[in-house]
Amino acid sequence: ECPGTGSAQAGKAAACQGCPNQGLCAAGAAGPDPAEAAELRERLRAGRHTVLVLSGKGGVGKSTVSAALAHGLAAQQDKQVALLDVDICGPSIPKMMGLEGEQVHQSGSGWSPVYVEENLGVMSVGFLLSSPDDAVIWRGPKKNGLIKQFLRDVDWGELDYLIVDTPPGTSDEHLSLVQYLGATHITGAVIVTTPQEISLQDVRKEINFCHKVKLPIIGVVENMSGFVCPKCKNESQIFPPTTGGAEKMCQNLNVSLLGKVPLDPQIGKSCDRGQSFLSEAPESPATLSYRNIIQRIQEYCEQHHFQEEKII
Repeated sequence: ECPGTGSAQAGKAAACQGCPNQGLCAAGAAGPDPAEAAELRERLRAGRHTVLVLSGKGGVGKSTVSAALAHGLAAQQDKQVALLDVDICGPSIPKMMGLEGEQVHQSGSGWSPVYVEENLGVMSVGFLLSSPDDAVIWRGPKKNGLIKQFLRDVDWGELDYLIVDTPPGTSDEHLSLVQYLGATHITGAVIVTTPQEISLQDVRKEINFCHKVKLPIIGVVENMSGFVCPKCKNESQIFPPTTGGAEKMCQNLNVSLLGKVPLDPQIGKSCDRGQSFLSEAPESPATLSYRNIIQRIQEYCEQHHFQEEKII
């Protein structure tokens, strides 16, 4: 079993052999030093709930889910929401949020987020590229440095929710996020999958990763869960859940299933146009599913926050 990145045996224990992050942990570079931790705490002290959107599999819709969560939470005008895109090699959030071509501005208090609405700010490496077609060809240390810079230097202000869209896998970026944010607080992870076994295989690894680094799991979202015809309303299984889908996996692993989001052609259109699918198609079964998922995430966050206050 992983001894944990904060352990004296990190990177040195027998269980660390073969781990891609072994060298990082052994060198004590898996997380911020005390001075950096203090900086991060200062910058993120105003953040109430931090939610990571994860999946071991690429192409399951993490960015789509992240954008929908941000739009849905920000629809409540009394909530301040931020969306941080750390999918450094594939930053799709600027286009999905209608912010393509925007640039980051520097102020006296740090980098200023790009705002969709007054209560919804966004930050992404996509804002730092001269063209959306530019390839980001970076090794791990440079990626980790940018993640640290996003967390330390962006002036989010007072926040109710920080949603973090992550790349697929369980590698450097994920370890860095958990370590840097661990200096402050992480509410938990929302894990995205699709129904077929080839996706669930990788998602089980992500759940295992969360357990090993002691990252709470809010629950699992099964994306692309069937297709509801917009005309006849009949449902078809595009990706058949041959092994029981996310529901069976969650039962086996004792993880909450937050909900199932069916395919809807309007989701892709809304993302391409940079508009909120929830606003564009308020009566869609997918929208209703998203709203239930958002409600369950909020309930988890509030309960988690209440329990922490009691401990304090």
